[in-house]
Amino acid sequence: MTQHRIYSTSVASVYPHYVAKAERKGRTKAEVDEIICWLTGHGQASLDAVLADGTTFEDFFAQAPAMNPARSLITGTVCGVRVEEVEDPVMREVRYLDKLIDELARGKAIGKILRS
Repeated sequence: MTQHRIYSTSVASVYPHYVAKAERKGRTKAEVDEIICWLTGHGQASLDAVLADGTTFEDFFAQAPAMNPARSLITGTVCGVRVEEVEDPVMREVRYLDKLIDELARGKAIGKILRS
């Protein structure tokens, strides 16, 4: 089976799109970073390092310090796909991140986005 191209895409190449989407809706880069750090267990310094070294999405999730166990509470659709039904583990993580960024852009409170 052929892997989706997102697996070999660098996080750094998509990150500006996440930030732009959030900022268009009055949210901040800091909130995007907070979401990514919550999901993956990265701190700001390690997230910055990942963005600087061109880490792919596949490696980003495989090497994440501590994927948040509460991410299983993320439900809903992204691009018509229910995130909780995605079987491929890496693609599910990508969809979780997409869903969190969508919620941020839609104005949802950060506490609710982080399932706290």
